Amino acid sequence: MSDLDESIALLRSCKPIPESSVRTLCFQARELLLEEANVSLIDAPVTICGDIHGQFHDLMELFRVGGDVPDTAYLFLGDFVDRGFYSLESFLLLLALKVRWPDRVTLIRGNHESRQITMVYGFYDECMRKYGSANVWRYCCEVFDYLSLGALVVGTSSNAAHSGAVLCVHGGLSPIIDTVDKIRLIDRKQEVPHEGPMCDLLWSDPDALLSANRGRKGSRWEWQRRAHRKPGEIPKLPKIPRSCRKARQYPETPARCRTYKYKVFEAAPQDSRGMPAKKPVADYFL
Repeated sequence: MSDLDESIALLRSCKPIPESSVRTLCFQARELLLEEANVSLIDAPVTICGDIHGQFHDLMELFRVGGDVPDTAYLFLGDFVDRGFYSLESFLLLLALKVRWPDRVTLIRGNHESRQITMVYGFYDECMRKYGSANVWRYCCEVFDYLSLGALVVGTSSNAAHSGAVLCVHGGLSPIIDTVDKIRLIDRKQEVPHEGPMCDLLWSDPDALLSANRGRKGSRWEWQRRAHRKPGEIPKLPKIPRSCRKARQYPETPARCRTYKYKVFEAAPQDSRGMPAKKPVADYFL
């Protein structure tokens, strides 16, 4: 069994891998992601999945219901970390599966794949708690910078009226971006900026009434669902699966591309979940 397969076996058991293995895995992932474009091109069929947010047991339930890698191809729309107890195990498992089967797993960046956000919403603290230093957090953040900004799933329809392509992003559209080619021109290898097209792709939200209006949090736009069908803009894309917030109003993920079947996965059974202490046991000082 290779070192990578050993790491996958440990991570599937929700067990941490050595820091040296994390460093090696992240290096291999960066080398692989470096060759990928800002918009990954994926052939259907593929199962598209929304936010994971450290919910390791729900991730395993998703594999149980949807089929395991490499039998099933997956596209994950970001937000792998923060909020849940097992952000490290979840993200590193997906990263290891990506390195092991690069053509069967596609990972794109979410707004939580950010140094600033992870220092607030739990991932940084989890790395410090489990490894005793910020090294693993830094390794993962370096990988974040190399994740694609979107994916284009092709071969999803035989209808000649449109291209049959599905543009997948974490957040939404941007008033600055009117073609897929403009996404391809972005310099993505950086921390998520506070404004601009890269920020919009990760932060913006759909809105039924507004078109390219500044959202409540200031850093994102609310875009009209019909806006992407205007001539000259993102052309003839029948659907734009996205993740992030407002998922209940616009339940676009997880999805099975080719037939546009949508399924909301039930959470893993409660008795299968561990719940570690949020804080380490304090040392006893005499």
